[in-house]
Amino acid sequence: MTAAQPMAIRSHDPVDEDGRAFSTSDRLGYFDHLYDRSADPYGLRTRWYEERKRAVLMASLPHPRYARAYEPACGAGELTIDLATRCDEVLASDFSDKALASARARAEGLANVRFERHVLPAEWPSGEPPFDLIVVSELGYFLDAKAMAALASCCERALAVDGVLVACDWRPYFAERALPTEAVHDAFAAIGLARSVRHDESDFLLELWSRDPRSVAQREGIT
Repeated sequence: MTAAQPMAIRSHDPVDEDGRAFSTSDRLGYFDHLYDRSADPYGLRTRWYEERKRAVLMASLPHPRYARAYEPACGAGELTIDLATRCDEVLASDFSDKALASARARAEGLANVRFERHVLPAEWPSGEPPFDLIVVSELGYFLDAKAMAALASCCERALAVDGVLVACDWRPYFAERALPTEAVHDAFAAIGLARSVRHDESDFLLELWSRDPRSVAQREGIT
């Protein structure tokens, strides 16, 4: 998913006419509507903003390669493709079957990519072996504070000994936002991992945490 406005599709309000917050089913209907209109409603495959953001994220990863990665909220699957170049195995998920159909088509032929439908945090893939890379991009701000805290705890428990957790999120206001980006990243910071990267722009915030606090230069014995 991404919070940048979908191309040629008007955003809905975050509450209904009675002032009630949209439920998971409401949000699912919203995303299914987007993917009914386009296989790539946020322009992940065409916008320089999205291509550059992915490049910044991939360059921030401290290891050249990872054994197992988990990417929830994979959307149209463009970041999934990039992760597949650096990972032996990628598990990507979304709660929208229509988004998953777009992602599966994009990743067709990649034997190291597997897609599943997960509604998080309730359907976290708890039966999986530990992940040494978890990338949570443009997801947390759709959750309320309690669910976001639960998602962060799931990430901590599922992270391997040398695991890396990445969060990358759109910063400006948009109608469907349930949490500010800063609150999302505060929830990840609260699980006690060491932060090694913070990339802060007006458009997006990217942070990386790991169990190993050493820098890339320290890991390679340069410093």
